[in-house]
Amino acid sequence: MADYSQRDLAEVPRGMELLHDPLLNKGTAFTQEERDALDLRGLLPPHVHTQEEQMARVLQQLRRMADPLDKFVALNALHDRNVALFFRVISDHVDEMQPLIYTPTVGLACQRFGQIFQRPRGMFISANDRGRIAQVLRNWPHKAGIIVVTDGERILGLGDQGAQGMGIPVGKLSLYTACAGVHPRLCLPVTIDVGTNNETLHADPFYIGLRQRRISGAAYDGLIDELVTAAREVFPDVLIQFEDFANHNAFRLLAKYRDRICSFNDDIQGTASVALAGLLSALRVSGGMLGDQKLLFLGAGEAATGIADLTVAAMVAQGLAPAAARQRCWLVDSHGLVVNGRTDLVEHKRPYAKDHAPIGDFPSAVKALGPTAIIGVAAVGGAFTREVLEDMARINTRPIVFALSNPTSKAECTAEQAYQWTGGRALFASGSPFDPVKVAGQTFVPRQGNNSYIFPGVGLGAIVSKARRITDDMFMAAARTLALLVSEADLAQGSLYPALSRIREVSAAIAATVAESAYANGFAGKPRPVDVLADVKSQMYDPRYSSYV
Repeated sequence: MADYSQRDLAEVPRGMELLHDPLLNKGTAFTQEERDALDLRGLLPPHVHTQEEQMARVLQQLRRMADPLDKFVALNALHDRNVALFFRVISDHVDEMQPLIYTPTVGLACQRFGQIFQRPRGMFISANDRGRIAQVLRNWPHKAGIIVVTDGERILGLGDQGAQGMGIPVGKLSLYTACAGVHPRLCLPVTIDVGTNNETLHADPFYIGLRQRRISGAAYDGLIDELVTAAREVFPDVLIQFEDFANHNAFRLLAKYRDRICSFNDDIQGTASVALAGLLSALRVSGGMLGDQKLLFLGAGEAATGIADLTVAAMVAQGLAPAAARQRCWLVDSHGLVVNGRTDLVEHKRPYAKDHAPIGDFPSAVKALGPTAIIGVAAVGGAFTREVLEDMARINTRPIVFALSNPTSKAECTAEQAYQWTGGRALFASGSPFDPVKVAGQTFVPRQGNNSYIFPGVGLGAIVSKARRITDDMFMAAARTLALLVSEADLAQGSLYPALSRIREVSAAIAATVAESAYANGFAGKPRPVDVLADVKSQMYDPRYSSYV
């Protein structure tokens, strides 16, 4: 919907000013009446196109391009000139567009960010802004309701991209709007540039960030604390999502702020929620209780321990003791199985260290432990080898195989490998998109265990309820809601998640669940409405044009 209605037409910009405002511009879709009322006569070609006709033109242009990065750039340019049309294209064709505006294409876009840079979006706050971050944030022209912030140190599985990591907050917030209807005016992408230890970027003439090594320690913590304090001062009640911080900072920052402000870390909590939903869906096929499963993780960082923590909480909710639940989750890191005898374990790994003989590699751990599920979150491409998958099929009637690392080059296995090497018995989910696979006469339709099923609805629910906190209970409830939205037809074709074409329905349901939790537990900043789901839907942005006159 447009930002203005007929009664406040006097506030709408006129002429070229209106055409240059991407939040308000409709391009050739301005009607003849609007052109007269808004001084647009002569500034546009005479024919009026509907938004549907504009969308058809955009799709035709995109589909003529072979390179996904070219499509990414073209979509960025559309976003820069006509926000409503951009989100109409994304929302109506989310299966086709999500891989272009987010994973896997966004990874390459971050790596080449300086080369494809056209105009800034969001805010770049650097170490040089220390002491004046609140003043800098006041340069933003809108009242932000949600900030996605990164320091660019751990971009997807690609490592330190410095200020070029801005592609991630921009992409995430595009999904907030496309998938959950969070109004684009409320969305603020932020990159906090503390330098980069990627020497290649220091020598890159197109690099957009500070050409210095990363600051750390007290100076780093002080800068983050000033950003959080300033954001709350300038944008009261704003939700802050921490994104793609390295392990050594991600866990600390989440622990520091989660009980102080409305905030969460999507790499830890969002990933955990979508993975838990996938496990719950898989168990509808294989049978058994969550607490009976043995999960073996390849990786022991943010994603792995986040999934393990939430899965343990879900097992406890089903009646298992916490210690017994943790015994069901095993981690393998770059040094092998996480066991009690090791002296190199950081804090977040220790709850999952086991009294077990050391095992040096993942295939040996599969053989020794006999897991019911393997979950790859270490960004080690091809780590789920034929040997590993055949062993999983030998151990389990329906092995659960989640290759969640992205971009695609970092996937632990492809969908075809998972199905072929298990004889079509794998219950598979991935972090990157894969085409349907035909095995022994059956066609399997794998779906991404993508965080976009979770975080947009969580954010919308927090905004609608004016939540003061985001809790683990909210993420557990979101996972259960998502799993319940998987149909029997989905499961029959091997899909552990709903079709992306249903994403706004999914997000609305998750938002209502999150809002209900906020109301029930005293974290909401407004009274509970009679119909929570209706209240959520009433506040979802609709990118279809409405009239200015």
